[in-house]
Amino acid sequence: MNAKNLNLLLWIAVTIWLVMLFNSMTNTDPIESRHLSYSQFLQELDDGSIREVTIRDQQIKGVRTDGSRFETFDPGDPALVGDLLRNAVSIRAEPPERPSVLSQILIAWLPFILLIGVWFWFMRRNMGGSGGGGIFNFGKSRARQHAEGEVKVTLRDVAGVEEAKEEVAELVDFLRNPQKFSNLGGRIPRGVLMVGPPGTGKTLLARAIAGEAKVPFYSISGSDFVEMFVGVGASRVRDLFEQAKKAAPCIIFIDEIDAVGRKRGAGLGGGHDEREQTLNQLLVEMDGFAGNEGIIVIAATNRADVLDPALLRPGRFDRQVVVGLPDLAGRAAILEVHMRKVPIADDVDARTIARGTPGFSGADLANLVNEAALFAARAGHVEVNMQMFERAKDKIMMGAERRSIVMSESERKLTAFHEAGHAIVGRLVPEHDPVHKVSIIPRGRALGVTLFLPERDRYSMSKRQLESQLSTLFGGRLAEEMIFGPEQVTTGASNDIERATDIARNMVTRFGLSDNLGPLAYAEDEGEVFLGRSVTQQRQVSPETAQAIDKEVRHIIDRNYRRAKQILEDNLGKLHTMAEALLKYETISKEQIDDIMEGRPVREPDDDAGSDAKPSAGGGGDVPASRGGSSHGEDPPVVGGAVGGV
Repeated sequence: MNAKNLNLLLWIAVTIWLVMLFNSMTNTDPIESRHLSYSQFLQELDDGSIREVTIRDQQIKGVRTDGSRFETFDPGDPALVGDLLRNAVSIRAEPPERPSVLSQILIAWLPFILLIGVWFWFMRRNMGGSGGGGIFNFGKSRARQHAEGEVKVTLRDVAGVEEAKEEVAELVDFLRNPQKFSNLGGRIPRGVLMVGPPGTGKTLLARAIAGEAKVPFYSISGSDFVEMFVGVGASRVRDLFEQAKKAAPCIIFIDEIDAVGRKRGAGLGGGHDEREQTLNQLLVEMDGFAGNEGIIVIAATNRADVLDPALLRPGRFDRQVVVGLPDLAGRAAILEVHMRKVPIADDVDARTIARGTPGFSGADLANLVNEAALFAARAGHVEVNMQMFERAKDKIMMGAERRSIVMSESERKLTAFHEAGHAIVGRLVPEHDPVHKVSIIPRGRALGVTLFLPERDRYSMSKRQLESQLSTLFGGRLAEEMIFGPEQVTTGASNDIERATDIARNMVTRFGLSDNLGPLAYAEDEGEVFLGRSVTQQRQVSPETAQAIDKEVRHIIDRNYRRAKQILEDNLGKLHTMAEALLKYETISKEQIDDIMEGRPVREPDDDAGSDAKPSAGGGGDVPASRGGSSHGEDPPVVGGAVGGV
């Protein structure tokens, strides 16, 4: 019985109960009576017009001498009986009317019936009553089975991850033609773990496998296993594999497996944990005494570092497919896939866009195409041209323009010098990413942005590159101090200082790029997020070493601070020229920056590459935060490196 029929029966029962209760309490006297006031009743009694009366509780019903009936209310008059006897009126007294036995039972049991009905409805709703088979079946698996032809995504719709496609393509071939591999003694893999940053296409790749493989495909999320009731997760794992055994060969896809596959023994409350029971059952089903031949488990996660080692060993997840960020050719291929869905103008070149979007994931590129289409629709175009893609890229990298902020002329001037300081230092320090665009249009949480884009994909950074970034980060604050004086330095460089401190400390404690402290790791492991382990961590450095680390970090900061100051002092005229160009145009491109740095007159901005907004003036506003766009550490930068902001 589904929830709809249950609700219908509940309403029918309530309706019947109300009708019965109403009928039992309603007067069923077929003879119509006229209601009299008590004074009228006494008047007729004195006139001798009343023949008999019936008294029940405080209600008086009677019959006149002419045969007509009446009724009135007894206010508790103590002389009433004497007046009736004196006028020779026949008196009949009746006991108070009591409800029927059925009505009493219904009234007494109604709260319990309602409570049971509400509890039953609540349990069906929260335990998967509509999709899980009812209240007693909430331990059943919630995996969705995809029939052949239901998933329209194929491997042709996946681009930019060619190595991963080869791995999963072999998996599909294994399922379609197992004899080809078994003849050579090969066995089908038990599990494949897809690892990579968010947005790189792990789930899309799994959907493509479902579209290519002509076998049943079960998809479920890791969070669907864990419930508030003990044992439900393990029960669902058992039920999932029972269903899969009946449909073998088949594929089970578990998205975000880190929700259920985290390391065991990480909590303070002992090992008898619902999540750990679910994980134990998953380990047994993947490789235990009861072999599950013909079942391939594919899982996706971006936190492989927190998974239990028993889950990652061969025999469970035999393969780990890395789905990383795409390179230049991969980004161009991904853009071409997403551009099929929108009308593209002739001037659009996917490779040019890919060259200007280093570090973008597949999801970022899909969002870029969508934003460009929205810009084109807003402008009334019938096709998406290169200008729309440039605006969409600026919005994603630097944030949306905030034209509602009205800045005073002094704030605009201070912002212009701040961003010009970043751009000039970044242009002149060695091995720094080229400056792409400088803007004093408020974007996101920043009043101004300086955007640097690498010329090619970068997977590591040298000591010289890191120190060049340190000098660039201090360029904005130094420009404020040199032009307006130390008293006028604002809070806009707070993010720059924070990022510079992180880079310098990582150089000393993690990267081994300190001459005095050498190639040793002094940083504590920040990857462990479990309370049970974090409370037992111990410091790996002595107080003396910690003091030496602080001195070395300060030495690196001071050295690059002095270098940035010297660069700005040597190029003070260019600093003023660039700030004036920013105040005039609000956004200047790489070509205009080249003119300034080479001493040529600044050319007019190219309308196709710039913003379509007009310069703003006047008013006030204060946004103390600045926007940062590059990440520094073990991973390559995500976006070129938007720094600055006032």
